[in-house]
Amino acid sequence: MQIWFWITCNANATRPSPKFPAILVFGDSTVDTGNNNYLKTAAKANHFPYGKDFPGKVPTGRFSNGKLVPDFIASLLKIKEAVPPFLDPSLSNNDLVTGVSFASGGSGYDDTTAAAVGIMPFSKQIELFKKYIVRVEGILGEKEADKLIKRALVIISAGTNDFGFNIYDIPTRRLEFNITEYQDFLQKKLQMFIKELYELGCRKMVIAGLPPIGCLPIQITAKSENPKNRRCVDNENSDAQIYNQKLAKLLPKIQSLFPGSKIVYADVYEPLTDMINNPQNLVSKRFVETKRGCCGTGLVEAGPLCNALTPPCANDLEYLFWDSIHPSEAAYQYISKYLEKKVLPKLDDDYQSQPLSSLSNRTDDRY
Repeated sequence: MQIWFWITCNANATRPSPKFPAILVFGDSTVDTGNNNYLKTAAKANHFPYGKDFPGKVPTGRFSNGKLVPDFIASLLKIKEAVPPFLDPSLSNNDLVTGVSFASGGSGYDDTTAAAVGIMPFSKQIELFKKYIVRVEGILGEKEADKLIKRALVIISAGTNDFGFNIYDIPTRRLEFNITEYQDFLQKKLQMFIKELYELGCRKMVIAGLPPIGCLPIQITAKSENPKNRRCVDNENSDAQIYNQKLAKLLPKIQSLFPGSKIVYADVYEPLTDMINNPQNLVSKRFVETKRGCCGTGLVEAGPLCNALTPPCANDLEYLFWDSIHPSEAAYQYISKYLEKKVLPKLDDDYQSQPLSSLSNRTDDRY
């Protein structure tokens, strides 16, 4: 799933709304809007039933039934209604200058995570970002492109795959790291990526921690001794919480290394745990199923296993998870509202957020 890591580049505080002219996205399948469609990998979501609730009911490569958090945030900020993938060869100049996603489903901060499934590691995504800057310079000119990058909102969602692929399920990294050492290893990687983005002009950053990894349906399925008694995996959730505590303490130290930066921690563990443990308490939402996905049995289906032969549930609004790994559009919108309330106001003292309820899209009408 993810670390929610937002970077906003230095903006003129006196400039009127919209504050962010573009949105730039890095990470894993939680924010891959279709880049894996153009890679030689089986980790794709460009087939039914993915996208069944996306505008036009088309599978775009998003690993969900509809929109992702970056789409909702881009709409909230009046940038665009959906964020396209950078590898799409049909991108218009407007698509580029208003922002794209560089994310790749299955990716992580650790390069070995991506190598397991043939997709782009985070380091490769930054190289694509450099190419993006060159393309934008060709459209706007170097000076205006620099202004655009400095004012753009960057979202990064990564980290969960690193633990899933390398520690819990295929424990390759456990041969050289214990869980504490691997947490520190990933956060050193994160600090290195922050430095690279800072050198490319980024200044304001909001970083969210890991989700409750042990509550992903695929993890519950793999670790449940009794299939009839599906419970979250406590030790994996505990690892995520410790990682988050370390991250919250680390960010002020990182900020002190980069003059002019503002780096804020955002907790995404809480809203997901709230949806899992207290689904009936959520305003205007009633998640009936929180331990399995909507696609097929919801126990193991994801990517190529979630297909036309594994029909979805009757009402995806009742499901927290779309497949055995990824949240549903309903869950993503709840997370977006949480981030709007808890995170966006921290980006700038003068930032005035617009309620998501005012957005004009299909999902708002349903929630």
